[in-house]
Amino acid sequence: MGGTIWWIRRDARQADNAALAAAAAAGPVTAVFLIEPVLRAQGAATRWRLGRALAALDADLRARGGALTVRTGAAEDILPRLAAELGAAEVHALAWPEPKRIVADEAARTALNGAAVQLVLHDGATLLPPAAIRNAQGKPFRVQSAFSRAARALGVSPPVRMPAHIEWRPAPSEQLGDLAPDMNRGAAVLAAHARPAGEAAALMQLHAFLDGPVEDYAHSRERIDRPGGCTALSEALAVGEIGPRTIWAAVADHSGEGPQKLLSELMWREFAWSLLVARPDLPVANFRPEWDRFPWQGDGPAAEAWRRAVTGIPLVDAGMREMFVTGTMHNRVRMVVASFLCKHLLTDWRVGLAWFGDCLTDWDPASNAMNWQWVAGSGPDAAPYFRVFNPALQAEKFDPTGAYRSRWLSPNSGYFEAVPRSWGLQPSTRLHPVISLAEGRGRALDALSRMKGAG
Repeated sequence: MGGTIWWIRRDARQADNAALAAAAAAGPVTAVFLIEPVLRAQGAATRWRLGRALAALDADLRARGGALTVRTGAAEDILPRLAAELGAAEVHALAWPEPKRIVADEAARTALNGAAVQLVLHDGATLLPPAAIRNAQGKPFRVQSAFSRAARALGVSPPVRMPAHIEWRPAPSEQLGDLAPDMNRGAAVLAAHARPAGEAAALMQLHAFLDGPVEDYAHSRERIDRPGGCTALSEALAVGEIGPRTIWAAVADHSGEGPQKLLSELMWREFAWSLLVARPDLPVANFRPEWDRFPWQGDGPAAEAWRRAVTGIPLVDAGMREMFVTGTMHNRVRMVVASFLCKHLLTDWRVGLAWFGDCLTDWDPASNAMNWQWVAGSGPDAAPYFRVFNPALQAEKFDPTGAYRSRWLSPNSGYFEAVPRSWGLQPSTRLHPVISLAEGRGRALDALSRMKGAG
């Protein structure tokens, strides 16, 4: 029989996919996706979005004579059996350097080695291998600007060409099914706001953005009342419908302030992954240990009001409702709601990280961890702790027309149809601020002073 296995994880694409290219060069290809414990541990919204990406990929494969082979179970159990079933000697996959994924991959490698099958992991989930970018002392960078200069000096490889011909060998498959049954009625609301899924849709969105909007990106990306100012590619990048090198190569062909700003944003993503690889505990531990002394309050009623978007602070509630309804949130608003939780409410950043992880369809574990620690003040290259975002001033500056707040605070936003009925929320409920902005800022600065004094 012979052949190879292309093991798909978060790379639901055929172009710029080194794993697929290598598998196709080695023999007939079986495209495999596993419903495994690593996946089940991820948030509901990102599983839901990945399911849409995989369904689109399966349709693309079927149009070319292939199909997605779905199996349920741990990779270390399923892959050796599947390789024996197919007579495959190699399994090719894109390396996804998330801590739980790394552990599962090593277990799979050990099991496959015992069956005389080779697991080959390829680069391509990031622009550059995250561990390749080090300072003069051979250590990870702690400052993003220095990291970016070093990464650009190394250079970004061009996207991997899609093989001109692939011999597909589909295998008996389970149904892909619903990867996020725990979303309940929220899934229907997400679906109503979802962008088209799939590799072709992602490429169309990229080129549509580069055909005009990118020119003003450096400025328009900050306006939360103008949704067309952003790329709208975060979901596609997160589930691998488009590769970062594809975006980089396309944007690099354009000159001007807007394209350069977009390239710099891709470098922030790279920086996040380099930090996560260097510090696998980034999602769970303060990067700077002195922050272990900070007097965080527990996950109490104030944090619950934040999760349920009923803090009484209009921009905060609007952002949290946008995320619950669409699975995404404008980047500027993400900073505002995160700052409000960590600083005004003195709530541990890990509480916010977990909620974002469950609600975001564009969840990226590295960026999520880095950005929460950046806002809290505990991370590398973090925002100064005395920088406390004022939601009212942020709204005045970046939502001057009030269009964003009006849309997401409206009874017709879809929010009340999406949330669990057990929350008991009604559009008519009048909200009062859980804390005044002045009191919250003062309390945050007092807490910082106490932490420094304790050191």
